[in-house]
Amino acid sequence: MAKRKLLVLVLLAGLVVGSVGRASALLGGTIGTAIKVFGIGYAVRVFGPQINSFINSVMAQRGIEREGGTKVVPILSVGQGLYIGAAQVMGPASRVDNVRSVAQGEVTLGDVRLNGLFPLNATVPLISPTSTVPGVGISAIIDFDV
Repeated sequence: MAKRKLLVLVLLAGLVVGSVGRASALLGGTIGTAIKVFGIGYAVRVFGPQINSFINSVMAQRGIEREGGTKVVPILSVGQGLYIGAAQVMGPASRVDNVRSVAQGEVTLGDVRLNGLFPLNATVPLISPTSTVPGVGISAIIDFDV
């Protein structure tokens, strides 16, 4: 049942993306796209701690120090295309622990591009009750075009 709901989410995301011109690519390869989305999401959940350590070590080499906790979670980006990947969130450890995913929305109005990043307390937004986690920021994004 959960897999069916997730597939519905992917198809809905495809319809949203279609409104900006990419639905034919998404709907034309629904099975391949679903496999890619699930595979990358699964890899981020399984290898999140290693990705998090890598990002922290790279940033430390650049002289950036962090206070609080960091964690890597899956990110779904919708706007001028559909992207799936990993996002590192940072903030107070108690709040970082509540983050399960990040949603990114992009809107272009003429020459202005608006990007919204939302740390969420649900792994699969829109399917389960979801709310944003306040006091948490996004410090890194790694994403793949779907």
